[in-house]
Amino acid sequence: MFQGFSQATGDFLWGLAMNNDRTWFLAHKQEYEDALNGPFRALAADTLEALNRRFPDRAFQVHLSRIYRDARRLFGRGPYKDHLWFAIYGGERHTVGPMFWFEVGAMDWSCGLGIWEESADVAAAWRAAIDAEPQRFTRLVQGVAAQGPYRLWGDLYKRPKADRGELLNPWYNRRHISVGWEQGYGGPLFTPELPGVLVDRYAALMPMHDFMHKAYNNVLIERAGR
Repeated sequence: MFQGFSQATGDFLWGLAMNNDRTWFLAHKQEYEDALNGPFRALAADTLEALNRRFPDRAFQVHLSRIYRDARRLFGRGPYKDHLWFAIYGGERHTVGPMFWFEVGAMDWSCGLGIWEESADVAAAWRAAIDAEPQRFTRLVQGVAAQGPYRLWGDLYKRPKADRGELLNPWYNRRHISVGWEQGYGGPLFTPELPGVLVDRYAALMPMHDFMHKAYNNVLIERAGR
């Protein structure tokens, strides 16, 4: 059961960022287990359980990141990540399609919803979905904003695809889209209440998740017909 992260979590991740090598990591392996890996896995399990209780017809699953980087993709970086994340998804696809996520780093944590597949057909389907129901999508964006100041992730096109107004343009003109909230250390991160906080956030994003899911399914249907 999740009992909370602590300042030791950030201290470990900060130390790892400054000393990203096997010798340092092995010397601090117990700190990793106690301050980061154990709480992280408990949080993922408790959050998934609570989300499935709230939405019993969804059958969500969870995918956890590993601290170890893929040795084929180090690109001059150390062998360890200085953050951990998990993604909660429906169905059998944990690398594509819309997913809820949580991430903890050395200085802050974040949670939200997104699609990370950067491909032309997914981006086009996303824009087509907004164009088909602009009023509905406006209400969805307003619902996200009602939860407090949010952040959008995803590369913007150098040349916007279209002008859909000040509210929708940041959502419309991205190669891929993720929305969520960031917060510094402290608060719910250090308490057993964090799974409930995350589930409340995900529940507030569920209408946006369903909008994303419909758009992404349109891509899968089109790909299957090729």
